[in-house]
Amino acid sequence: MTIQIRNARDVNDLVNSGAAAGSNARMIVFLALGGIFLDAYDFTSLAYGMKDITAEFGLSPVWAGVVNVSIMVGAVVGALFGGVLVDRIGRYRVFMADMLFFVVAALGCAFAPNEYVLVFFRFLMGIGVGMDLPVAMAFLAEFSRLTGKGSKASRTAAWAPAWFTATSACYLIILGLYQVVPHADLWRYTVGFGAVPAVVILLVRKKYMNESPAWAAQRGDLERAAAILRDSYGVDAVAVSSAPVPTPPRGSFRPLFNRTYRLRTALALAVALAQTFAYNAVAYGLPVIIASFLAQGPLTTITASLVLNLGFAVTGGLLGIRWARSGAWRMTVLGFAVQLVSLVALALIGKPSSVLALAALLSLGAFLFAQAWGPGAHYMTFASLSYPTSLRGVGVGFNQGVLRVGSTLSLFLFPILAASLGPRVFWVIAAAPALGLLALLLIRWEPVGYDVDAEDELIPAGDRP
Repeated sequence: MTIQIRNARDVNDLVNSGAAAGSNARMIVFLALGGIFLDAYDFTSLAYGMKDITAEFGLSPVWAGVVNVSIMVGAVVGALFGGVLVDRIGRYRVFMADMLFFVVAALGCAFAPNEYVLVFFRFLMGIGVGMDLPVAMAFLAEFSRLTGKGSKASRTAAWAPAWFTATSACYLIILGLYQVVPHADLWRYTVGFGAVPAVVILLVRKKYMNESPAWAAQRGDLERAAAILRDSYGVDAVAVSSAPVPTPPRGSFRPLFNRTYRLRTALALAVALAQTFAYNAVAYGLPVIIASFLAQGPLTTITASLVLNLGFAVTGGLLGIRWARSGAWRMTVLGFAVQLVSLVALALIGKPSSVLALAALLSLGAFLFAQAWGPGAHYMTFASLSYPTSLRGVGVGFNQGVLRVGSTLSLFLFPILAASLGPRVFWVIAAAPALGLLALLLIRWEPVGYDVDAEDELIPAGDRP
C-alpha cells in the first residue's frame, strides 16, 4: 500500500509506528551502536595502558595528566561542534566522518613515537568520541518506534550495554594479548585494534546506512524523506507535496533554555554530571581500586575488571533495555539509590581483609549493575528524548560537551583524592548519586513514551537551531 507523505508529521507518525519487517532500520540501529562500542573501547584501552605509557615515555606527573585528559578535551570540542553539525548537515555525513576519525586516531596512537604525537592523536580520538554520541543517539531515536518492542526508550538505553560490552571486549583482548605480546607494547596492540571495527563499519555503510528520514523531512525535503522510508524503512512512501526548504540552520544552543526546554535541559545535565563523576571514579579507576585498595596483581586486576564488567555491567545493561518501558525517571532514581548504598558500603569496608574483599567486589559489581540499567543508560534518554528532531543534535551535543568537562575534572581529581584519602574517597564519590537523586526529586520530567517530535511544529522559526 502506498503511503502519502505531506509533511514532517507524517514521517514522524510512520517512524513512531515501527518499521516494516525485513527493513534496514535495525541494521542502522546496530551500526549506530557500533559507534558507541568504539567510544567505549578507545576510552578503556587507553585508560588501562596509562601505566605503561607513563613508563615508556618517562612522563612526569604533569605530562601524564596531559596525556590522560587530552582525549576528554577533544571530546568536549567534538560534542559541541558535532552536535551542531548533526542538525546542520545531517546524521549520515557526521557518522561517516566520525568513523574516519576513529581509524586515523587509533592507528596514530598505536604508532606514536613520543608523548607529543600521542597527545595529538588522543585529542583527535576525543573529537571522534565527542561527535559520535550526538549522531548515534539521533539515529537510535529516529529509527525507532515510540512505544513497545524496539521503542525509542529501549534503543537509546541500549547504548549502555553496547558501552559495557566494548569495555568487556577490551579487557578480553588485553587478557589474550597479555599472553603473546611484550607487556611493554600491550597498550599499542590494544589501542591499534580499535581501528578494525571502524573499518568494518565503513565497508558496510553503502549497503545499510542512510540519512534520518525525520531530519530530511524537518528540513523540508519530503522527496528525500520518502526515498529513505522506501529504502531503509520498508514502506512504500511517496511525497505528494513539496514544502519549501527552509533557510540553512544557524546552529544555536539558545532554544535549549527557552520556557519549554530549560527544566529538561537542567535535569539532563544534572543526571549526566552526577553519573559521570561517579562512573569515571569507579569504572575508569577500577584497575587502581583493585590493584591498590584490594592489593591484587596485574593478571588478577585484568580478570576481576573483566568479570565485573561482563557479569554485572553488561547484564544490567541488557536488563535495562527491557526495563526502559518503566520510565527513565523511575529507573534513574532506583539506579542512583543502589549506587549510593554501594559507595557507602565501600567507604565503610575500607581496605578489606580477605573476608571482606568479596564484599567489596560485590559492592563494585552492584554499582556497575545499577549504572548500566539506571543513570548510565538513561542520562542519554533524558538528553535524546527531551528534544524534537530539530534540536536533538544540539541537545545531545551540549549535554555531552558539559559532561565531558565534568569527566575531565573527575579523571583529574580521582587519582589525587584516592592517593590522599585512600578508601575514604568513596565518601566523596557518594555525593554524586545523592545530588542526582535530589535533582530528580525536584524535576519530575519523564521523556519515555512522550511524542516530543510533535513539538517541532510549535517551535518559533527564530528559535530553531
